[in-house]
Amino acid sequence: MTMNTINANGLRFAYLEEGHGPLVLMLHGFPDTAHTWSHQMTSLAAAGYRVIAPFLRGYPPTDIPHNGYYDKATLVRDVAALIGALSEGEPVYLVSQDWGAITAYGVVAAYPELVRRAVVMAVPHPAEVNKSLLLPKHVQRSFHWWFFQLPNLPEKALPENDFAFIDYLWDYWTTPGHCDEAHIASIKDMLKQPGALAATLGYYRAMFDVQKMDPRLDDLRRAMERTIQTPTLALCGADDLRAELMSDQGQYFTGEYHFELVPGAGHFLHREQPEQVTQLVIDWLGKTGK
Repeated sequence: MTMNTINANGLRFAYLEEGHGPLVLMLHGFPDTAHTWSHQMTSLAAAGYRVIAPFLRGYPPTDIPHNGYYDKATLVRDVAALIGALSEGEPVYLVSQDWGAITAYGVVAAYPELVRRAVVMAVPHPAEVNKSLLLPKHVQRSFHWWFFQLPNLPEKALPENDFAFIDYLWDYWTTPGHCDEAHIASIKDMLKQPGALAATLGYYRAMFDVQKMDPRLDDLRRAMERTIQTPTLALCGADDLRAELMSDQGQYFTGEYHFELVPGAGHFLHREQPEQVTQLVIDWLGKTGK
């Protein structure tokens, strides 16, 4: 596995790369980094794929844009630009979790020609997310969304006691007994880099504040609302409350769509049950051949 960089959408993106063959682009979430895919990358490379996992905008060692945007449309443009820069004109396979999945829904809706097959994990379709905002248990499950809207306090609270807030989120969202100390320590090291914490919080602050959304991307936002033609596999940990939001979202897809629960896993299913998730991904990507 190597670390490389590439320029896309006005930023220098760092990415992990392994293997040769058709390109699989893997998008991480929060609080996380590209290293989250360590269990999957080697297996996918062994299966004959070129696997690339970028650090998303604002996540060091990727650039932190000065006064930059972090709204969903900007993230979708980032991924479209990365595909253009990395894929040599061929459509790619897209695998994603959490914020990566939020972005992936937008990519396959707005740019279906860029993606052969997609996998989204742990986050429902945006229309289902909107519905969940009216359901008390899901509002509670996503308490961090609201906390992160506050000015200044999250920047003080998260680093306290060696980023105990990050430990809490991983413990809250995973199955009891799951241990990922080394990986979580690496996430904390990333967040300690100058500007990283504010950048990663910027994703959440752009969810509800139109002033934080790039006004030049309104056409793209409309395209992101289209039904999805790309063959898509949706995965969720059976112990993740969001599973009930993802269980009936086939109405948003006109292409091939399949939803599957992963037993014994919560939100970070690809790390909690890595062998099972990796096999599901490899089977899905290979359904139509490479």
